[in-house]
Amino acid sequence: MATEPRDQERNRFTARAARYARVGTDLSGVAARIAAARLMGRELDAQKTAIDIADALGGLKGPLMKVAQLLSTIPDAVPPEYAEALSNLQSNAPPMGWAFVKRRMMAELGPGWEKRFRSFDREPAAAASLGQVHRATGLDGRALAVKLQYPDMESAVEADLAQFQVLLALHKRMRPAIDTTEVAHEVGARLREELDYRREARHAALYRLILSGETDIRVPEVVEALSTGRLITMGWLEGRPMLAFRDHDQDARNHLAATMFRAWWHPFARFGVIHGDPHLGNYTVFEEEGAPGGINLLDYGCIRIFPPAFVAGVIALYRGLRAGNEDEVVAAYEVWGFRGLSRELIETLNIWARFIYGPLLEDRTRAIAEGVSAAEYGRREAFTVARRLKELGPVKVPREFVFMDRAALGLGGVFIHLRAELNFHRLFEEAIADFDVTALAQRQHAALAGVGLDGLGLDGVRLMTGEAVADVAPGGAEEADAGAGGPAAG
Repeated sequence: MATEPRDQERNRFTARAARYARVGTDLSGVAARIAAARLMGRELDAQKTAIDIADALGGLKGPLMKVAQLLSTIPDAVPPEYAEALSNLQSNAPPMGWAFVKRRMMAELGPGWEKRFRSFDREPAAAASLGQVHRATGLDGRALAVKLQYPDMESAVEADLAQFQVLLALHKRMRPAIDTTEVAHEVGARLREELDYRREARHAALYRLILSGETDIRVPEVVEALSTGRLITMGWLEGRPMLAFRDHDQDARNHLAATMFRAWWHPFARFGVIHGDPHLGNYTVFEEEGAPGGINLLDYGCIRIFPPAFVAGVIALYRGLRAGNEDEVVAAYEVWGFRGLSRELIETLNIWARFIYGPLLEDRTRAIAEGVSAAEYGRREAFTVARRLKELGPVKVPREFVFMDRAALGLGGVFIHLRAELNFHRLFEEAIADFDVTALAQRQHAALAGVGLDGLGLDGVRLMTGEAVADVAPGGAEEADAGAGGPAAG
């Protein structure tokens, strides 16, 4: 059997060390000031500390930017001052030049790579934290989106996850209200998955299967022959940015918002799958006869697959809140993974739950929120929760909460941008109609197996209905090969 060539980019110590050096000194300086203030019994200026952290991170593009922006959406994962500063960081990295593109393409497809395309644009169409996308034309004349991963991303991810631990440690010294152990595991697992473009190709195939009956939602098709672990080629989906439609009439804006709602909640309620990164760069709008026809979903690096029992818990919490059934609410929190539920903690969790579920509970046409910008959405409620949690002591946040929360806040921001007015209750009821956890488990297992995802990690998730139905994977995501991005560059 032939020996595979050594992977020159696989998590190299020298690349990690260089990454540490670029940001570690600045963060260590912030940590030292926090430690000194605590030793002297002085109150630290949280606003200035947040700015110092943002400055330390601001010069380092890449995975840590994704982590920082994710943290800004989780109540009290970092202090509100951090959240505000981190949410303003830009994740877009300057694109790599043509010399890099040629090296990457040659490494992935061989020295004759250019002959496998009719044309290939030298300038990228999009660039972000993990990779960049080039427009190309296949030999069959099809328009293509070719995403290339930046060099040494595996080393960068490992280095940045170490810095992520420093950031969480800083918060723990200042205000230990949240135990972020599970948050750290979840973010690490998803980032490592995002490095594996083969996995992303399977994610895209999964969404093509799940959304095959949706005419308003388009999913690109992967070109397997032009894809590798660090290169993914998909069909190009023509479209315009969502924000280009903010001034269209109410019906057009509502149509786009309702389509976005289905694109996220139908996969979750039917297959236990959610797109964990609903930011504006990950979708575009396609038009039909000059009007917005629907959305293109572009990026499949950050996909979260949940145990069916967790999905049942999400729906049980919705029903418990709607019926005012405290026993059902508490049981749902326990399914989610919250432990030690005192009455005070339940009341605190309910503040956040009523905010997230609020638009779903009211059977009327309404905006997702009134009087707040997309950037401020959830900020006030998060501050209230943080204040209450400080009084209750450290609370461990279950890892599944991370991307559910991210999706809810991200979608809410889109609805605010669009000034949508919808009956979110009826949309959600439609998504969960005839919900049955056993049927979901069987449907999910068949779909994952059908696209080759049943043996690729998935955090060792077991398909559960309360008891195990089938093993999805033998090992955790940390054991899977590293991975990610999508024709939105990731």
